[in-house]
Amino acid sequence: MNLHAISPIDGRYADAVAPLRDYLSEWALMRYRVLVETRWLEAMSADAAISHLRPFTATESDFLGALSREFDEAAARRVKSLEAETNHDVKAVEYYIKERLCETSLSDVAESVHFACTSDDINNLAYAMMFRDAMRKVWQPQARSLLGSLDELARDKAGAPMLARTHGQAATPTTLGKEIAVFAHRLRRQSNALESQAYCGKFNGAVGAFNAHHIAYPDANWLNIGRRFVERLGLVYNPLTTQIEPHDWLAELAHGLVRFNTVLLDLCRDMWMYISFGYFRQKAMAGEVGSSTMPHKVNPIDFENAEANLGISSATFAHLALNLPVSRLQRDLSDSSALRNFGVAIAHSYLALLSVQRGLSRVEVDRESLSDDLDEAWEVLAEAVQTIMRKHHLPGAYERMKTLTRGASVTHDDLRDFINALAIPQADKKMLLQLTPADYIGCAEELALGKFHSD
Repeated sequence: MNLHAISPIDGRYADAVAPLRDYLSEWALMRYRVLVETRWLEAMSADAAISHLRPFTATESDFLGALSREFDEAAARRVKSLEAETNHDVKAVEYYIKERLCETSLSDVAESVHFACTSDDINNLAYAMMFRDAMRKVWQPQARSLLGSLDELARDKAGAPMLARTHGQAATPTTLGKEIAVFAHRLRRQSNALESQAYCGKFNGAVGAFNAHHIAYPDANWLNIGRRFVERLGLVYNPLTTQIEPHDWLAELAHGLVRFNTVLLDLCRDMWMYISFGYFRQKAMAGEVGSSTMPHKVNPIDFENAEANLGISSATFAHLALNLPVSRLQRDLSDSSALRNFGVAIAHSYLALLSVQRGLSRVEVDRESLSDDLDEAWEVLAEAVQTIMRKHHLPGAYERMKTLTRGASVTHDDLRDFINALAIPQADKKMLLQLTPADYIGCAEELALGKFHSD
């Protein structure tokens, strides 16, 4: 842990977010820029329409691939030293690659590094691959793991009756599993949308019109060359841009993550409430302190930590989604600084995924607490009784139950006496007399088990 880090991402939480460093760090940005530049050299070498680059040997191609594949701390430090001289991060990468080429048989093609490119030709592709790989290799697997845990909890507690609350008041019973299944279903919908996210890129020069490319090779089909290059990097080609890729897809990704974060935040707050009701007990961990003064406490810190990180993540994404797609005329540099914080927002969301997963692993259901709440809430059967009364056309069904139950403490005996006085068929009367709050769960268990899917 770096105790001097200003951001907790690189300090307190450095170990937790370590898997993201290969994709979202300053070092990663350099490496992906090297990847784009060297792939462009190879693409030009292999294209018959671009005659000033000779074909590369297998050894030379392997060397070019190794420049990004084996990019290490020493390479990054050299790029930073060049940036200190040039005051330009993309130009520093270009000069670094040229230096390395001049050490080999590729020295004759060194001047073709960054050929016809503007900085954002390199940057937009590098960032798109960085965010794609961070999401697909780190964030999304963790999200899928969390969904699996929620599915397991929903199935395991599918039939565990629980008093529901609407407006904070006792309401029609449900099951604990069904309530967890609701969150799993919501999160899966947002996760599916994120997994289908398009990662876009452009490669068309200083004002998006292939000016330099066309002046050098007017007969080359630059529209197709640009498309092929972007698509071979595994990205979706954006053919119409200004100097910069307009970042609309980044706003889509940011908004998608905000939606996922929001649902997960909702889950955290409900879990916090369930713990406060006593529905969940938290496992005490040896050596862990819950309060600096109250030794008995086991605080829901994992859900609280997740809530904080989700808020920071969503606030950052909201700012980026509103501002990244807006640029003065061909471009301004506000996006350059803003983009460096996109990975920070992903990291805070990832931290929340880890915290919620840990929190779920530490809770155990207290069935006695669930049962006690239900046993003291006979008034929630007012809905069931008035529904049966309506079924048999008894007048004022709702109003009569309202008089009996609204704002009152209703006992089992009160309800039994009311039901016995009803002029309804004996079978329905017997059913209502035998009904308890724990039995009045409708189709909650089937819903928790996913039985709403078509056969």
